[in-house]
Amino acid sequence: MEKQDAVAALAALAQDNRLDVFRLLVQAGPDGMAAGEVAQALGLAPNTLTFHFDRLRQAGLVTVKREGRSMIYAARYETMNGLLSFLSKNCCAGVPKPRASESKTSCRPNRNKKHVSVE
Repeated sequence: MEKQDAVAALAALAQDNRLDVFRLLVQAGPDGMAAGEVAQALGLAPNTLTFHFDRLRQAGLVTVKREGRSMIYAARYETMNGLLSFLSKNCCAGVPKPRASESKTSCRPNRNKKHVSVE
């Protein structure tokens, strides 16, 4: 990930509603959620949510696809992992790197939708 991409992603996440939306989509998994479901889960007005989705999409953090009359939004895990990697790239300067089994810089989508919650 390039520095300008990291700045765009961090700027998009630097707002409480957008951060909540992104975290909910990460929990929802690769199938994503309909915009209406996100609005209901977070108690946000649809017109406000459209603005937040646009900012997250422009930063490359979410994708959108149409299914019938619904817009389905999903987190882009590759962008999220790229941001985490960018942020932690220099964390071990001068210190031996952890073993591969201890590395926790990547995230995989949660395939179990039953445990979606926002804290």
